[in-house]
Amino acid sequence: MVDIALDPNMYYPSMSTADTLRKAADLGFRFVELSPNAEFHFWHRYPKADDDFVRGLNRAQAETGVKVRTLNPVFNWSSTDEVERQAQVRNWGRLLELADQIDVREITSEFSGNPNTPRQCEAQWYRSIEELAPRFEQYGIRLNMEAHPYDFVELHDDAYALVRGTNLPWVGYEFCCPHAFHLSAGAGDVERMIASSAPRLREVHVADALNHAANDGNRYIVNPPGVDARVHQHAEIGRGEVPFDRVFAALRDVKFDGVVSVCVFGWHEIADDINRRMLARIQAELGG
Repeated sequence: MVDIALDPNMYYPSMSTADTLRKAADLGFRFVELSPNAEFHFWHRYPKADDDFVRGLNRAQAETGVKVRTLNPVFNWSSTDEVERQAQVRNWGRLLELADQIDVREITSEFSGNPNTPRQCEAQWYRSIEELAPRFEQYGIRLNMEAHPYDFVELHDDAYALVRGTNLPWVGYEFCCPHAFHLSAGAGDVERMIASSAPRLREVHVADALNHAANDGNRYIVNPPGVDARVHQHAEIGRGEVPFDRVFAALRDVKFDGVVSVCVFGWHEIADDINRRMLARIQAELGG
């Protein structure tokens, strides 16, 4: 049985973090995954949550029955600037304290480096893992890592190798469906990627995307041509080209029983309808 979590990204502009739990309950979700927001933890910034925030979030968990299942922070802990890396490790330390206070025992994150300096970023990431390992183990919190477009590791096989290279049982892998074409250089071989990562696969992000590599790369047009950037989407299932029938079949084949996060972005005006449909589809395919 999977735990289906709502990433309330589309609700952050209009309500507090605590109220996103109330929204999740209204939509039928039992879990949330809190992605970056300015009230709690923002991209590469020191977390701003204080004791009042923690009390309010715990009160919302108790009142709604919706649990904060995971956090999804983005901290630049692979920076080749050592001062910056140390600051991001400090950010991680504070986030782990906060996760413990709201009883979150699983965090999913990105490698957060630069694709132009992959070797140096890899070394910095492992250094950060070594420094933070005692804190993760102190709190009993597991970490799941994902490759991301324009990170120092963008391909599935390379990212999974980095996870295995930690040789730490609490470091796992997250497969991101809207990144499926970036993870596979356009191949979209979701069955192979899911099967190969099954021993450490603990979370799946569910949203749709077009294949940026299809038709000579003209699914999207980016100006100027050759710009050092990546493009992808987090759309509702059916608005892109991710082969979700095959994704769900592959997850059933490996008996996946971790977290499935609904992470559609950019459709705020119809967010409720989208998230209800996404929840119903995942329940039909995987239970939960």
